[in-house]
Amino acid sequence: MLSARHLAAAVLLAAALSPVAAARSGGSIIVHMAVHLTLVAAVPALLAPRAPRWLGTGAGLLLLAGGMELLAVWGWHLPGPHLWARLSLTGWALEKASFLGAGLFLWMVAAGAGPVGGAGVLLFTSMHMTLLGAILGLAPRDLYGICANWFGLSGIEEQQVAGAAMAGVGGALYLLAALARLGPVLRRVTP
Repeated sequence: MLSARHLAAAVLLAAALSPVAAARSGGSIIVHMAVHLTLVAAVPALLAPRAPRWLGTGAGLLLLAGGMELLAVWGWHLPGPHLWARLSLTGWALEKASFLGAGLFLWMVAAGAGPVGGAGVLLFTSMHMTLLGAILGLAPRDLYGICANWFGLSGIEEQQVAGAAMAGVGGALYLLAALARLGPVLRRVTP
């Protein structure tokens, strides 16, 4: 029987990869961002097991996991790869697989690391996610040129909402997870 976490992850994954989401995310960067955040953050946070002991938990592994997630997220938000993923089935599949894979690896490593190391990689991810969201949301022009008239918004307005979602929701999810990992450590240190 599926646990509540695994059931929630399965429902979110099915929704993010559904034909409806795929069709909508081609024209709406808001829907596209919701799918991104679901695949790179929400589903992996619910599903990721602890890293196997043979993999280790050192700083190098934390850097690798954080770096892979950063490359996946920032790489697919460059205009060329982003448009390829929005307009091509191959690009769409590779983008979704890399988001899910990088997210699972990051959350798996964070779960297997100590509270400070796990919190560190999650804080790093929160910072770069917030920064990219701010760049998208504050850009003076529509960076991708294919979003318009969804939800009654222009392309730049959609991009601003999507950037705010990435910074606010994505950044906050990682920040809260990092603080939850640090909480017990901070309580032990406080006199």
